Amino acid sequence: MTTVYDFSAKDIFGDEVPLSRYRGQVLLVVNVASQCGFTPQYEGLESLYRQYKDRGLVVLGFPCNQFGSQEPGNEEEIRSFCSTHYDVTFPLFSKVDVNGDAADPLYQHLKKAEPGILGTEGIKWNFTKFLVDREGSVVERYAPTTKPQELVGAVEKLLG
Repeated sequence: MTTVYDFSAKDIFGDEVPLSRYRGQVLLVVNVASQCGFTPQYEGLESLYRQYKDRGLVVLGFPCNQFGSQEPGNEEEIRSFCSTHYDVTFPLFSKVDVNGDAADPLYQHLKKAEPGILGTEGIKWNFTKFLVDREGSVVERYAPTTKPQELVGAVEKLLG
């Protein structure tokens, strides 16, 4: 059975990162953007990460420019924005497509594992969140409107 650990992704510095690096941890995978109405969720994501990272939570941010061109910057600009405006310390990755023929393989897997409303696989907007258990299985998909603080119960349950 395929798990999140079977994939790799380029981090924000351009280095290939096998997601098996996060084996045994709870992951929150989020497609992010710096010019979106939901961009302030960076603050909540960082807060969640800081609150639970010592217990095994890792937030993984994947910038995406597919929704209203709300992530037009390059990796350096994205990294600088996240650091300057939201003091982001959780891992960020290089910009990816989450929908369409060029969708990143990780996102193809996430969407199949946990479809959206009425079984649709497509990501509807920035800040769609996927919660992954310690075995690398996708357990829940959350809409962009779901604030990071609303995930505390689900995260705590997976952390044990």
